[in-house]
Amino acid sequence: MALSAETVAVVVVTYNSEDLLADFLTSLDDGLKGVRWHLTVADNASVDNTVTALRRLAPAATLIEMGRNAGYAAGINAAVRAARPHSAILVLNPDVRLMPGCVAELLGGLRPGTGLVAPQLLDRQSKLIESQRREPTVLRAWGDTLLGARRAGRYRVLGEVVTDRQCYCRETVTDWAEGSTLLISAECWQRCGPWDESFFLYSEETDFALRARDADLVTRYVPTAHAVHLEGGSAQSPGLWTLVMLNRIRLFQRRNGRIRTVAYWAALVSREASRAMLGKATSRAAVKALISPRRLHEPRGPHSVRV
Repeated sequence: MALSAETVAVVVVTYNSEDLLADFLTSLDDGLKGVRWHLTVADNASVDNTVTALRRLAPAATLIEMGRNAGYAAGINAAVRAARPHSAILVLNPDVRLMPGCVAELLGGLRPGTGLVAPQLLDRQSKLIESQRREPTVLRAWGDTLLGARRAGRYRVLGEVVTDRQCYCRETVTDWAEGSTLLISAECWQRCGPWDESFFLYSEETDFALRARDADLVTRYVPTAHAVHLEGGSAQSPGLWTLVMLNRIRLFQRRNGRIRTVAYWAALVSREASRAMLGKATSRAAVKALISPRRLHEPRGPHSVRV
C-alpha cells in the first residue's frame, strides 16, 4: 500500500491509563497502515505507571507531562502544540482500538468543507455505538425526558442521539460526534482551535464541532472506518455523570439566551429527577448539583469531580 500524502499527528491524553496502553499502541500500526504519522501523548499527572509504560512501549513518541490533572481539552491542546508538523490531527482516547485501515478511510472523508471525520464505533462486545449527535435544543432535551433517548432519537427534531440505524450504514454529515476518535483537518484546527479548556471534561468536543460548523466546516461520519471504544465509566460514576450534566447546561447557555437555557435546564432536572426516583445514584447526584446555584456556576476543575 502506498503511503498517503498526509501526515497525521496522533494525540492522546492519558490519566492512570497504564492498563490500556499496550493494546492501544499495538492497534495503531494496523489502524494507521498506509499513513504517515507520529504520536504525541499528554499525561495528566497519572499516579500509576503510565509514564514509565509509555517510555518503554513507545520510545519514539513525544511525551508531555502536564504536572497536574489539567483536564482533557488542556491535554489535547498541549499535545497538538508539541506535535511535529502535520496535515491532520487524530484525537484518540487510550481506550480506543483502531481497526485495520481505519485512518486511511477517515482521511478519505476529509474533503473540502469537512473539518472533522468520525468512524463507526463498536463497543467491547462488537455492538454498534450510536455516536452521531444533533445539536442540543430545548425540544430535544424534553423529547429525551418524555420519550427516552432511544425513541426520541428516531426523530430529528426530538432527539439529540441519532438512533436510526440506517444513519450508521452510510456516509453522512452530523452536527457532532462522540469524541473518543476524531480526525481533524489542520485547517479546522487553525480556524477553530484550540479546544475550550474551561470544560475540563465532557462537552469540549461538542463545543469544538459546533464552532467548526459555525465556520462552515462540517463533521462527517464515515462508516467504512472502524474503531472499538471500550468506554469509560461516566454513566456509573455519580461525580462524572454530574459533570456531564453541568457541562451540558454550560455549553447550552453559551449558545442560547437565558429563557431557552432555563427551559433546557428544566428538562435535564426533570429527566434526572425521574431517574433518581427509580434509585439511580448518578441521577440523585446530578439533581443535587443542577439545583445548586453554587455547583452551576463553579469552575469545572478536578476539585468539582466527585467520583
